[in-house]
Order: sequence, then structure tokens, then C-alpha cells
Amino acid sequence: MHPRIEILPKTILVGKKSITSFAHNNTFELWKSFSPRKKEIEHTIHNKSYAVEIYPTTTFFQNFDPTQEFEKWAAIAVTKIDKVPNGMDTLIIPEGLYAVFPYKGKPSEGMETFKYMYGEWLPNSEYEMDSRPYFALMGDKYKGEHPDSEEEFWVPIKKK
Repeated sequence: MHPRIEILPKTILVGKKSITSFAHNNTFELWKSFSPRKKEIEHTIHNKSYAVEIYPTTTFFQNFDPTQEFEKWAAIAVTKIDKVPNGMDTLIIPEGLYAVFPYKGKPSEGMETFKYMYGEWLPNSEYEMDSRPYFALMGDKYKGEHPDSEEEFWVPIKKK
């Protein structure tokens, strides 16, 4: 599996965030509280959802500790921010280089893909992880825990 390399333009998101860890994962609760309220957000670009993770260090996966906390977002992209619905926040992802890995399958079974991305591809590539947010982009082919579900994993990178 080889990723495509893309420059993501500055992206403005509106959504909900929480602090979580892999050991005490609250992703389901975050999305359950966000999804019914997406229609409250103005100036949306498309119907794709962003599952954003902001790790405290670029070595988060090399020194993996499932109890280490990070920031998690459930969000959508907007063209501009006039007002933000109550209980939501904004996040600006700066322009930058990303390795984009397509994924098909149940999200709960994506660990092998993550192991490949961070344990094989990244260390053997001409890139290293950058300090911008990681995100999964979920569009029309995303079907939750269905085996035919499709999404993309966007890993922030920079030249070594």
C-alpha cells in the first residue's frame, strides 16, 4: 500500500473536541454528540467529515503508550467562520504536506494499517511525521463498522 502525497491547503474546521486516549477511547460519544448537530454549521464546503487527532509529540507512535492522551475532533470543513454553534469550536489545519492512505474496512480493524503507516512506510520513506494534525476523511463511501466502508487517513509529513 503506497500513499499518495498531497499538499493540503489551509483548512478551516468547525466541530466538537475532547481529550481521549486509545485505552479510554471516547470517540463514539464524541461523534454521537456532534453528528446530529452538523446541520447547525454554516458555510460548509462538502458533506465529508473529519476525524482529527492532535498528538502531543511527533514521536507519539514510536513511544506508544495507550494511556497517553491526545485531542480528538469530530468536524466538518467550512469556507469561513461567521458564528460557531454553542458547544463547538474551530480548528485551522495549516497548509502542508500529507501522505494519504486509502482504507477499506471496519474502522475498528484499522490497526494493521496504522502499524504499516507508522511502523513500516514512514520510517522507510524520505519523510518524517510533522507536527500538524492527523485526520481521517470520511465521505459518501464511509459506512461506519461495515466491511465495505471507505475512508482516507491523512498523515502530516515533512522531508527528513
